[in-house]
Amino acid sequence: MATKKPAIQTRIADNKKAAYNYFFEEKFEAGMVLEGWEVKAAREGKVQLTDGYVVIRDGELYLIGCQINPLHTASSHVTPDKVRTKKLLMKKDEIKRLIGKVEQKGHTLVPVNLHWKNGKIKCEIALAKGKAEHDKRDTIKDREGKREVERAMKSRTR
Repeated sequence: MATKKPAIQTRIADNKKAAYNYFFEEKFEAGMVLEGWEVKAAREGKVQLTDGYVVIRDGELYLIGCQINPLHTASSHVTPDKVRTKKLLMKKDEIKRLIGKVEQKGHTLVPVNLHWKNGKIKCEIALAKGKAEHDKRDTIKDREGKREVERAMKSRTR
């Protein structure tokens, strides 16, 4: 009996600003429609996701603001657009459920990261709710508290 290998996932880009600005309620994985030069640039790590957001148009998901910087060695017959709108692929019933949730006040779709899964680039998106200013301060306070605890533990072990 052959055992199935687990899916190998490696991160391409993270949207660290999203966790600071939003509370994540649910996360979803979506495929992406990319051109060849974009895949090559993603392999080289030339992707920036911090300003990206997801919109719903005509019952389909699109990633806007994700910047993929073209390689200089890419084909000369292609004119790369580094901020091209990219289509996200999900099942129709999942998209309908997301449309219903996004129409609620305060909810939005945010790209969390891009990663490889079985040789394909996937985008993890989150159904998110915006944080208030005092929540952001709490996040900073928690982060600094964890850092201090780690420093104390590190100096104690020396």
